[in-house]
Amino acid sequence: MSLTITPTDKNLIPIVEKVQHGERLTLEDGLTLYQSPDLLTIGQLANEVNLKRNGDKVYFIQNMYINPTNVCEAKCAFCGFRRDPGAEGAYTMSADEILEYVGTRYSQGIREFHIVGGHNHTVPFDYYLETISILKKHYPHVTIKAYTSAEIEFFSRLTGRSYEDVLKELIDAGLDTMPGGGAEILTERYRLKMSPDKASTDQWLEIHGIAHRLGLKTHATMLYGSIETLEERLIHMLRVRELQDQTGGFMVFIPLAMQPRSVNASIKRRTSAMDDMRTIAISRLMLDNFPHIKAYFINIGTQLAQLSMHFGSSDLHGTLVEERISHAAGALTQQALTRDELVWLIQGANRTAVERDTFYNEIKVYE
Repeated sequence: MSLTITPTDKNLIPIVEKVQHGERLTLEDGLTLYQSPDLLTIGQLANEVNLKRNGDKVYFIQNMYINPTNVCEAKCAFCGFRRDPGAEGAYTMSADEILEYVGTRYSQGIREFHIVGGHNHTVPFDYYLETISILKKHYPHVTIKAYTSAEIEFFSRLTGRSYEDVLKELIDAGLDTMPGGGAEILTERYRLKMSPDKASTDQWLEIHGIAHRLGLKTHATMLYGSIETLEERLIHMLRVRELQDQTGGFMVFIPLAMQPRSVNASIKRRTSAMDDMRTIAISRLMLDNFPHIKAYFINIGTQLAQLSMHFGSSDLHGTLVEERISHAAGALTQQALTRDELVWLIQGANRTAVERDTFYNEIKVYE
């Protein structure tokens, strides 16, 4: 570290020294970081770690979100997106409707289709394969990032096939990478209360491990801000860190702030700016084997996403075109940003904006 960091909270001194000497932080260190009143020192430390790893570059991608269906067998406590079959607002897009949806929103420069949806048990597995294959056929140059680990577990139950066989079929259909959703908080106490119908902690981790072994690079998320304890947030980080030690297959970690079920919800039901910045910074400090920490502007807003670049984040996500899931749950932010807006946000933070592809290959550096 080139910068002298002098904490006002003396409890941070051993942690600063560990980070400066390249020593790995423990769960107890993470709790100290969460409980410390000295947020600016934590941010400064995370910023230095990120600058050492990534320089002043902050990445973004031109991508498009696609949610083929909102029909879902799971009933997660935090979800405002899902619908029961036949319920008002329920939909399942056909292959032609997906092509029409993409065709009316697609623009040159989009390099990634980000596909997630409900666990729709009223359609066969072939539906999910066709969703990928038809897009790959019509847009062969666009990376297909599709289906969370929780969806893979659902597909396995739907078909009676192993996780590996399901993933191999999806790869054959055109799958290039997996998003990191469905992780929520990787402890069973949390999952039994908040998402009891979805993949367990061990299943989520196992499926990403299999994907890595099959050659896929994937993403990891953490949905924070509800019933989880601070210790559970850190257990989550340690579990993905351990898998990353084994496989090296994760490209980025994305802390996702919980959204209330209504846009009219009180601010007391939303995460605070202090918690958002602290969680991004702690993620950068705890996850020493992850290349990038992403600030998801959909959940924390553009201003905090911009500030996060000085708290350890090195990725501002992408253009999205039309985000539905967080907004169905009460997000108040923009559903999309343009390339120029992303560049403006990054440059406004005195960082170098870098347009990337899904795998962090640099497309263009904006000077």
